[in-house]
Amino acid sequence: MATDARSIASLTISFGLVAIPVKLYSATVASERISFNLLHQKDGSRLKQQYVCAAEGKVVDRSEIVKGYEFAKDQYVMFTPAEIKALEEAGSPEIAIEEFVPLDSVDPVYFDKTYYLTPDKGGPKPYTLLTTALREAKRCAIGRWAARGREHIVVIRALESGLAMHQLHFQAEVRTIGSMGIEPSQVTDAELKLARQLIEAQTAKRFEPSSYVDEFRGRVEAAIQKKVEGKEISLSEAPAAAPSRNVIDLMEVLRQSIEARGAKATDDLKARKPPKRAAKSATARKSSRG
Repeated sequence: MATDARSIASLTISFGLVAIPVKLYSATVASERISFNLLHQKDGSRLKQQYVCAAEGKVVDRSEIVKGYEFAKDQYVMFTPAEIKALEEAGSPEIAIEEFVPLDSVDPVYFDKTYYLTPDKGGPKPYTLLTTALREAKRCAIGRWAARGREHIVVIRALESGLAMHQLHFQAEVRTIGSMGIEPSQVTDAELKLARQLIEAQTAKRFEPSSYVDEFRGRVEAAIQKKVEGKEISLSEAPAAAPSRNVIDLMEVLRQSIEARGAKATDDLKARKPPKRAAKSATARKSSRG
């Protein structure tokens, strides 16, 4: 765990009579995201957010603000902070495991936030036991956790050296692909064969996150640095949008894609130099034959 990581909460994983004390950490680094503040263009001062009453056109103080639910067009029922508080789920330090399922049975569309769980005082042995058992059984744990006034469904899975917890969306919060109204289309065996060849040509052993760099972030950071140094940025530095492609002949497009991929693979192979030891061995064999 990075030295600058701070625990969000101290929790307990429970299943059966087993209780594992753990610490909760965010898996993502919010400070790495580039964000902009709203400023007044005239003098560069920060802008403050205010709430204006649509009926009176006046700024409303926060002490006068309540929450409302629109049950019909422009019709609301209002709730006081005390009423909202009474409806909220009581926070709990317990992650209650209810079942174990294959990880691939959980559709990634349900994944929301990701956290890391590390063993707390008195937890290393049962933590390691659960991690190892999940890994060997090729299962993940499904449980419930209440925080910030809401109950959440969570998935706990084993990583190489610890546990990750994924907060899930409830089913009612997720659209189904069937609701998108996709019209089925027919493909030929020949088209399918070429598509498979293209997939094989671009198949890797595993996903490597380090292979993908946030190019937008790089451009923004470079522009920020220029601004800090008092330099102007060129509006032509942004990459041009890719041209729109209308697929007229699917078979021909697939063939061209495979040929282009093959040419790239050949160029990559030529660019690689043989190891010095192998090159010397080849030279030695050639000399001995002479």
